[in-house]
Amino acid sequence: MTAILIAAIFYVVDLATWNAGIRLTKLGNATLFGNTGSFVFAVYGLWLAHRLPSGKQAAAMLLAVGGAALLMSGSYELSPKNFTGDLLTLLGGLMYGGYLIFIERARTELEPLPLLLLATLFGIPMLLVISFGLGEPIWPHNWTPLIIFALSSQVLGQGLLVYSIGTLPPLVVGLGLLTQPAISATVGWFAYGERLSAADIIGAVSIAGALVIVRLPDRGLRASDEPPS
Repeated sequence: MTAILIAAIFYVVDLATWNAGIRLTKLGNATLFGNTGSFVFAVYGLWLAHRLPSGKQAAAMLLAVGGAALLMSGSYELSPKNFTGDLLTLLGGLMYGGYLIFIERARTELEPLPLLLLATLFGIPMLLVISFGLGEPIWPHNWTPLIIFALSSQVLGQGLLVYSIGTLPPLVVGLGLLTQPAISATVGWFAYGERLSAADIIGAVSIAGALVIVRLPDRGLRASDEPPS
């Protein structure tokens, strides 16, 4: 239970800081800094295995991070006016990395849905306190978007994430989460007619290549794995 409570605290701080920060910076900045949690979790997987990354793992991490940076390069803007928002979204990304780490620890004892339910229940009162403190509206005027968002992002998205954490090495999960900028660019292409630049395409291909490389042999990333002789 302790691990679940700590995971909920990390998740609540992530939600609060990232959603506050996105209002104070550009979407590209918020997405890029928010994805630092994915990289943190990938590095945690290597620490868990008590080893430095192999050549393949290092190449996969560099490809994934570089690909994500390329995908955001068109909308990213480093500017003093974005500093507060950048700092908040970066903090949110780091908190999300902590959430993933403690979910991974709790996942060894609980199935995905009970774990997600408990983490959510622990987080609700904390988010209510933060919302009241910031003067945010509590009761929605339109329930439809909220229900759709809850079922798609929280139940389905977080449910699948919690499930994957119990079945895949942290490095694979962390790199997999770095596909979010690629998915955002694809949605923008199909739904809003946004053209993909050469940098977008190279970035998406780089992330896909990273996921292929990291799943090749020599991937002992969990503490239970024995290092190669």
